[in-house]
Parts: sequence; structure tokens; C-alpha cells
Amino acid sequence: MTAISATEEVRARVETALKRCGVDPAAFAGDGVTARTPVTGAPLFDLRAHGPAEVDRAVDAAHEAFLTWRTTPAPVRGALVKRFGALLSEHRQDLAALVTAEAGKIGSEALGEVQEMIDVCDFAVGLSRQLYGRTMPSERPGHRLMETWHPLGVVGVISAFNFPVAVWAWNAAVALVCGDTVVWKPSELTPLTALACAALLDRAAAESDAPPHLNQVLLGGAETGARLVDSPLVPLVSATGSTRMGREVGPRVAARFGRSLLELGGNNAAVIAPSADLDLAVDAAVFAAAGTAGQRCTTLRRLIVHQDVVDDVTDRLSAAFRVLPVGDPFRDGTLVGPLVHGAAHAAMRAAVERAVAQGGSVLAGGERELADLAPDAHYVRPALVRMPAQTEVVREETFAPVLYVLSYRDFAEAVELHNGVPHGLSSGIFTRDHGEAERFLAADGADCGIVNVNIGTSGAEIGGAFGGEKDTGGGRESGSDAWRAYMRRATNTVNFSGRVALAQGVDFSG
Repeated sequence: MTAISATEEVRARVETALKRCGVDPAAFAGDGVTARTPVTGAPLFDLRAHGPAEVDRAVDAAHEAFLTWRTTPAPVRGALVKRFGALLSEHRQDLAALVTAEAGKIGSEALGEVQEMIDVCDFAVGLSRQLYGRTMPSERPGHRLMETWHPLGVVGVISAFNFPVAVWAWNAAVALVCGDTVVWKPSELTPLTALACAALLDRAAAESDAPPHLNQVLLGGAETGARLVDSPLVPLVSATGSTRMGREVGPRVAARFGRSLLELGGNNAAVIAPSADLDLAVDAAVFAAAGTAGQRCTTLRRLIVHQDVVDDVTDRLSAAFRVLPVGDPFRDGTLVGPLVHGAAHAAMRAAVERAVAQGGSVLAGGERELADLAPDAHYVRPALVRMPAQTEVVREETFAPVLYVLSYRDFAEAVELHNGVPHGLSSGIFTRDHGEAERFLAADGADCGIVNVNIGTSGAEIGGAFGGEKDTGGGRESGSDAWRAYMRRATNTVNFSGRVALAQGVDFSG
């Protein structure tokens, strides 16, 4: 890669995309939040952070909207989400440009993230006619026992920089068809994408005759998020980010008896068995480890390879890592864009140095690139590190493209290495042995929320519930029955017998 977009070029792309989505950045000008681009490392706009009183007003407005929205028929709520999905399709390129400018994703990944928004809208529209409860047999004659599901209230969404639009959409589309309203605190690193999405949703609401204030955006840092987390009018907080953040959010919400949906970090691993298709396994591992410059919660961070094939696998991976096109994510042909900021680069350097100190050897990558063209940006070549054991640094999540390779002798050892970390988000095994695959999927196999066979750890379809166990937080977003987190359950008994009949045969007649 021989060129990096100038900051003026990036700013012009951003201004055009924002204007097309209905956002004037001048209307949000002020102090507290600086929108930057990792493409050059330079600031784009200074935006006004929301203070405590503004957070409270946004929550109050969302709560007032909820009082109307909760009684709107669910299929009508689905019609709003359908219109929103159509607007997302219309502005797919605009939103992708904003994702690339603020998060540094290459073009295909940015477009893929926007497509996830469109897909989850499709899912939610169908869901709006399928918010099913159950009818259960009653032990009392002349009684009907059933459960119903009702809207919960205001849903607070705190999202991270690496998926600046998709994760919010996973929450917002489902919450809206469930009858909830949303207050969104995006990452302070990606405020512009949030403003664009909010403008499109507001437009969809107006065109659908829906009440205003169904979705509110709060710009700011940790203080803004804390105010949202502590609000008694927010019964559910869905927070995506680091485990450290989740340890702060979870107890605060629990202290007021609210609900939290936590999707936190991941130290994801894949096992390569001796029977694996190595071409398939290596291709999948390269994308899973280097995609989004290693800044996905589902990024492949540990590769556990059978001792019979580990040398072949590391040779193939080393060759691939050395030639990965690293550079400007706006340029065609780039596969690895920049890290989000200097702190991420510093964390990567420190992790590699610790790995070497703990007996590891760097087989490929790890060096900074393009510093002469973009001195304030942080482009790095993904690092491949062979480790003699699962040491302390390997057990930690480093949010950067560092792939540790470990070897194993038998299946039990592979599972033990795989599960021997605090996180439990995504996992995979590459094998042609059907029995081995089934053992990996079994209760005493991989301990993650996402367990794959012959596919990498990154990437998810919206039809399946997304989330993980242990230090990943236990939350589930998007598909399957994840909608239940956004609603409250009521158990109903209807007595049509004409007499009082107590459960368990209790006689209270005296």
C-alpha cells in the first residue's frame, strides 16, 4: 500500500455521508467529545457531550414515548422497523463510509456490518408477529393457565467502537418490536455513526406515524454512561465492551434491581486436529485473527494445533501474515486497516514483549507500518507468536491482532487448553473426525456461547443468539429467543369454573 487518505479527504467523505443521512455536524458542535479517524489519527469534529441533566431528560422522553409505544400493536411496531431497514438499505454506502472513517474497518467489513443492521431489521419484522407465550395445563378444573409477554420499558444501550452500528441495531430493532424504547450511549470513539443511524430511525418513525423519542442518543464518556446505568427508569441496560466495563455496569444495575445484558470480551480459540483440512483451517484462521485488525470480540487469539501438524500450520500462517495487505481501509485491496488509537498499539507491543519474555517466539509480524505516511495513525502487521505453554499473557485478551499458537497431544488436552481462560465467547474446531466434532460440541467440550465446527471464531448470523459465558458476561443479543430479555413475563390464571379451587388441593373452607 503506497498511499493514505488525507484527513481532508476523510472529512469530506464523512460530511457527505452525514448530510445524506440527515445530520448536520454543526448542530452538535461543542466540547467533550472529539470525533477522530484512525485512518490518519487526526480529529474530524468536536461535539458537545451530554451532561447529567440532559441524560435524565433523554430518559424521561423515552419513558413518555414508551407509555404510548407499549400499547401499539406489535405488527404496527414491526412496520416502523421495516421502514427503518429500507432506509438503511438506501444509505448502505453512506453508513459504511462512516464506519470506515471512525472505526477503521475495510470497505467490505464496513458494508457487512451495515448489512447486519438490515438483516436484523428483517428478523425483527418477522418477530413482531411471533412474540409467543405458552398455555399450560392447569391442575384445577375449569381453569386456564398461560403466560403472556409485555414490553419492558426504556432499554439503555451502551455500544463499543468496533461494531459501532450493528450491535446497537441488534438491540434497537428487537427492543422496538417488543414495545420498548431506546436510549443509546455509543462509544465516544464513534459518535458520528450513531448520529447518522439515529437520524434515519427518526425519519422512519416520522414516516410511520410513530411517536417521537423512540430512540435517543447520548454523546459522552464514562460519566454519561454511568448516569444512564443508574437511572431507575431504565429497566434493562445492554452493554457491550470490556470485561472491566461489565464488572462496573453489572453490579450498579443489580443494585437497583434492574436487568443487565452484558456482551463483553473474548479470548477465543480454535483447535486444529490432525485430520483437519489445513487449507480450510489456515484460510479461516487468517481472517479470524487479522480481520478488523484483531479488534473484534470474536477475534481468534489462540490457535491450538495438534503436534503432528503444528509446524506445517505455522509455516502456512507465517507466509500468509507476511503478505497481508496492511493500509488505508478506504483503498481497494486492503485487508488490514488501522488500530483504533495509540493505546491499542501500545497494548499490542506490550503483549508481544511479555509473550517473548514468557518463552514465546515471534514467527511473523508485529511491526508498525506506514508510520512515515501516517505518523499519527497506527497500522500494524498482525503478529504470529509460537508459545510453549498457555502462559499468563496468553490467558489475557489483547484487543489487537496477536495470534498465539499452542500445540497439543490428545483431544482432552486440547479442550483443557481451550477452556483454560476466563472468557467464553467464541470457539471452533477444524476436524474431519465426526466423533471429535461432536465431543467438542458436547457439554464437556468447549465452554463458550458460540461453538463452531470447520469455521473460524469470528462472524455471526443474526438468526442465532449472540453472546458468551464466564467473563464474557452471559448475555445474548439478536436471534433465537433473545427477544425475551427485552420483555417482562406474566403468568396468568383464568378461572371459568364458577367456584374457588385452590392449588395443590388446599381446603380453606373451614
